[in-house]
Amino acid sequence: HHHHHHHHHNLLLLPHRPCTPDEANLSRRTLCLSLPSMTTTATVALNRLITGSLSLAASAFLAYKTLFVVPGGHHGLVFSQGEGVKLNKVYTEGLGWVIPFWQSPVVLSTRIRPSTLKTKTGSKDLQTIDIACRVLFQPSIAQLPRLYQEYGSNYAETILPGIGNEVMKSVVARYNAIELITLRDTISHEIANKLKDEAGRYNLKLVDVAITELSFSKEFTSAIERKQVAQQDAQKAKFEVEKAKQEQLATVVKAEGESKAAELITKATSLAGPGYVELRRLDASKEIAEKLSRNPKITYVPTGGEDSNSLLLSVPVEK
Repeated sequence: HHHHHHHHHNLLLLPHRPCTPDEANLSRRTLCLSLPSMTTTATVALNRLITGSLSLAASAFLAYKTLFVVPGGHHGLVFSQGEGVKLNKVYTEGLGWVIPFWQSPVVLSTRIRPSTLKTKTGSKDLQTIDIACRVLFQPSIAQLPRLYQEYGSNYAETILPGIGNEVMKSVVARYNAIELITLRDTISHEIANKLKDEAGRYNLKLVDVAITELSFSKEFTSAIERKQVAQQDAQKAKFEVEKAKQEQLATVVKAEGESKAAELITKATSLAGPGYVELRRLDASKEIAEKLSRNPKITYVPTGGEDSNSLLLSVPVEK
């Protein structure tokens, strides 16, 4: 009996750390198995097997607690019970390791990610402006432990809205509403540069900044629209007046041209006789008819013919 007892004693001493409930259970079950009815050799073999399995399980568990995987696009930090986040330790993708039960791994994404920052603010002339910009950001890898230590894993949600608000308000306040429309590019650049500087102070790198919205209150927008409509109406009226002037001028030139033509033809007739005149008269009627019919403003077209009241009636035709 003493012999058996010696083995149990051995088995129970196996773990060098406090037993987990599972291990305690196993030991208890082993006690029940090794009844005096079993042969001593069987008991020894069984105990050895269990001891082997337990140490294997223990080392697997230890490895599991020691090593950790850092996937692509992520970095790993080490959090220690004693000192918190280790500031000089950043694991790149692959395997990282920690001291079991004393340290634990923290895996954070370090990919470029988008974030939208919105704010409602006032222009220099006190118009209400809604402004939004989309930023693409990435943490500074070297400063990742500090970022995590100060702001936790949601560092971006904590830092970006605050600086976005501050920068957009300060820039917009320096321009009046009309300038915000006309100088939009300048203002976008200014906001982007200031945001990049600010984010840098918090160890965030902004890869890109774009203004996605810049809108004004309903009243202001409708006032601007009314002004534009008024300006367009004025332009239109000016154009109409100009057009009328041009048309009038054309008519005068035409009338002068026609009386001149009649004069010349009368002269030609006396020199060349009626045949030539008839020919010219037909040509002229045709040409004038074509030109006049192209102008929508003029409805009068020479009819030609024997008793025609065309503009060339003044030409004497000798029979």
